Amino acid sequence: MVPMSNALAPSVTARDSKGLKFVSVIEAAYNKARLSEKEAQCVNDAPGLAELVGKFITENRLPNQFASEEVRSTYDYPKKHKGPKGIEDQIKALAKIFGLDPSHALEYAKNLPQLPNGAEGWFAIPRWEKVAKTYNEAIERMLKVIASMRKFTNYREGQLGPDRLRQSQRTIEMLNKIGETQQGDILIIAGQLGLRHRGRSVRRARVVFQTNEFGFGAFAVGCMLLTHPERLEKYEDLFIDCAGEEYDYPGDAVRFGHAPCFHFRGGRVGFVTGWVGGTGVGYGSSSGFAPQ
Repeated sequence: MVPMSNALAPSVTARDSKGLKFVSVIEAAYNKARLSEKEAQCVNDAPGLAELVGKFITENRLPNQFASEEVRSTYDYPKKHKGPKGIEDQIKALAKIFGLDPSHALEYAKNLPQLPNGAEGWFAIPRWEKVAKTYNEAIERMLKVIASMRKFTNYREGQLGPDRLRQSQRTIEMLNKIGETQQGDILIIAGQLGLRHRGRSVRRARVVFQTNEFGFGAFAVGCMLLTHPERLEKYEDLFIDCAGEEYDYPGDAVRFGHAPCFHFRGGRVGFVTGWVGGTGVGYGSSSGFAPQ
């Protein structure tokens, strides 16, 4: 992800001078190979080129940005968590909880595309617009549902208005892209629940996201915990950073320099926020993946 300090800067495209230089390298390599017509067809039909180029860009765009904010971690998911549950069961559960129409999502689930690289599986996540009038109200409603189903503390209760909590621009754009390809109240999104970025600060995770990857926000992660409560049940479980949101902590020198997190302490799940540069072995950012 583009670092937050550069989030509003215009992006370079393949038609700009730097983009043209990158494309010219690929063009030169292709010409140098002197492929026959049959060989060219084989190369063109071979899968994985977009993923290969995307990975190269990700690893070389800002490889050292916040590199010191990454520590070795052996924290893992609890043994009870066997990965994403059946997508149909997730859809039906969330439809019942929030009073949503599951029909379009159930139909889409019958023919899912190939799972993107880096994802653990498919997760059902409601469109927040179907849950509340505003995104922040949708988060509040979701947190109240969690509180009704298990021991839970919202440490930012009354402090989650739009002046304090907002989605990252990258997450908004990626969710809109996914939403354009699906109909109905519930989206089906490829994702992972933190293990991929364990030991990394939130802003380090954002830097190393692959080109189609984006941070999940509190609403998405909370809904995933509703369908996968076993994911977070002990203090020893990997806590979940919500890298898709930015939180403005009062008195902080940097506005919106914090991010939400779900943790487990004192026998209960807690919703808190923390500085995006904080590094801990027991934390990992959850993320989603848009189609490539």
